[in-house]
Amino acid sequence: MDASMSVFKESKLFDGIEPSEIMFLLQCLAGYERDFFKNEYLYRFGDQIDAIGLVISGKVHVFNEDHWGNKTMMTEIRPGGIFGETFAASGPMLSTVTAVAAEDSRILFLDMRRVLSTCTKACDFHHRLIRNLVAELAQKNIQLNEKISHMSKRTTQEKLLSYLSAQSRKAGSLSFEIPFNRQQLADYLHVERTAMSKELSKLKSEQVIDFERRHFVIKDKAKSTAGYLD
Repeated sequence: MDASMSVFKESKLFDGIEPSEIMFLLQCLAGYERDFFKNEYLYRFGDQIDAIGLVISGKVHVFNEDHWGNKTMMTEIRPGGIFGETFAASGPMLSTVTAVAAEDSRILFLDMRRVLSTCTKACDFHHRLIRNLVAELAQKNIQLNEKISHMSKRTTQEKLLSYLSAQSRKAGSLSFEIPFNRQQLADYLHVERTAMSKELSKLKSEQVIDFERRHFVIKDKAKSTAGYLD
């Protein structure tokens, strides 16, 4: 639990809550931890979700999957991040996405009904947890809108420039790391990987950007006629 506590203290869900209070909350909320192997499903499309998942170690990928097995990457959840909260808070309701362990992972699950229903003691830190959860839901909505903005661009190059511009702004630097490998990035932007790689190579040859694996550098802000690198 000591290793887990360091993650809890860094998680936005427990922001402003002391370690002793976190321990009390975990008992109150019937929290439990579970280990998942790489590529193991946490839940699938159509499963009923009634708990929040918090990543303690490893990574979780959330994606849409159609009837034929085609996948669209939605997001990557790293230690301290949460997932499943939207569905758990809505009923619970059936999931419209699939969550899978991107590597060996440990997950903390919290019963949403207990999260949203304060006990008779009405602890201040429980109210704080609920406020943190609302803030997380709002942030996820912003991220979804951002993804929609990238995907709404007409061409693969425009989608790439839109995404890289947003990542640069978040990092506050023209040199930054992205959280995806090439296939994950293609899935996230909903484009063909081959076409995306071709556009990346073209942008690199034109000295608009440079990159090495997940590290990118925006080299010429004025090169973009569409204004995505402003």
